[in-house]
Amino acid sequence: MYKFNKLSGQVSRLLLVLAVVIFVAAVITFLIMKMAEKPPAPAPKPVTDIPLPIYEQKLGNIRFVFESSINRGNILKVSEIRNSQYAYSSSQKDLTTGERFIQVTVGAQNKGTVNTEQNAWRLENIVDSQGRNFVPLDGYNVSPWLPYPDLCGTLLKPAFDPTPCTRIYEVSKESTGLKIRVQTGKDNTAGNLSSGKVDQFLLDLIVK
Repeated sequence: MYKFNKLSGQVSRLLLVLAVVIFVAAVITFLIMKMAEKPPAPAPKPVTDIPLPIYEQKLGNIRFVFESSINRGNILKVSEIRNSQYAYSSSQKDLTTGERFIQVTVGAQNKGTVNTEQNAWRLENIVDSQGRNFVPLDGYNVSPWLPYPDLCGTLLKPAFDPTPCTRIYEVSKESTGLKIRVQTGKDNTAGNLSSGKVDQFLLDLIVK
């Protein structure tokens, strides 16, 4: 009986050891298989569409096209006067600002078949990336530095080259992403423009 119990105990220990070995082998095999697996592919990054700049736009029969925008610094000098009516005036002085003057020229072209009306189109405000609006300077103070004659809003004949309209704006030095608002009256009519019934668009600017 003693030998049977001893043999039975040895078999039990052998089975226990065998079970432990099998368990360890299974764990090692599992770990090796996990290590051999390819890592999951990274989640695709969301694609953000970046809008392309727009430098021309057709509103009704009038095609507006950006031509130039110039940073003229904080001084409009007497020596840079373009309007000959003011060129030799002894009372004319430099015009200064604490920010910067931006001069913008946009062309307007008639793509229709008949003349447009006088004063049926115009340049409006400069708008920056924060939605801040800067109105065009007007009147006697800035007129010396604008082209003469002023062609903004003039009658447009069909298929002629774009008629340039130039305006000067006082713009914050902090402003970026500048755009210019162009407008025409509904149906390209002067009456609609003056009454606020307008088609409009923001053209991108490249400031040099």
